[in-house]
Amino acid sequence: MENTFYRQLLENNKEWVAKKLGEDPTFFKKLENGQQPPVLWIGCADSRVPANEIIGALPGEVFVHRNIANMVVPTDMNMLSVLDYAVNVLKVRHVIVCGHYGCGGVKAAMTSNSYGIIDNWIRHIKDVYRFHKTELDSIGDEEERFKRFVELNVMEQVSDLAKTAIVQNAWGKKQVLQLHGWVYGVGSGIIKDLEVNFNKGDMLDKVYRLQF
Repeated sequence: MENTFYRQLLENNKEWVAKKLGEDPTFFKKLENGQQPPVLWIGCADSRVPANEIIGALPGEVFVHRNIANMVVPTDMNMLSVLDYAVNVLKVRHVIVCGHYGCGGVKAAMTSNSYGIIDNWIRHIKDVYRFHKTELDSIGDEEERFKRFVELNVMEQVSDLAKTAIVQNAWGKKQVLQLHGWVYGVGSGIIKDLEVNFNKGDMLDKVYRLQF
């Protein structure tokens, strides 16, 4: 059964290639010449949230980084490397942090359960709860509290992006770079714009502003 599923993936690829070539015989040749995507997407690793598909983007249009609960952890060299390449080499103009309702990582951060090594990652999400504890604890309905926690987590990650030296240095060089926060509804397919946007360093509290 598992081997059949695995083989089907390869067959799906062949069918996809044939379809793309039928639409545009030069499709893959154009991709072969390099990439210049306008968007960096920082999303959750959840299999239900495929970045390109939910925004109708083609291959080559979105540079993607995904991890558990779409986190921007300042010591995460994987995320920082992707961000640095996207901003300084690809010159993306937009960075989108996209969370999603029903996120397992955010849900886990609302409990005291231990899940193994991932506890170290979830701790960063728990910090977001601590920052917003008064608001979240005031929401009596657990499902609504969960949804709001997802939103607040995205907002904090956008703010943490703006605090990075990579982003602030780009702004200092007058590079056009906008940061956005979205939440995707897995059950509806609709994206909610949280309207948390940064496009310059002076939008940050003074203590976070870096001098270059």
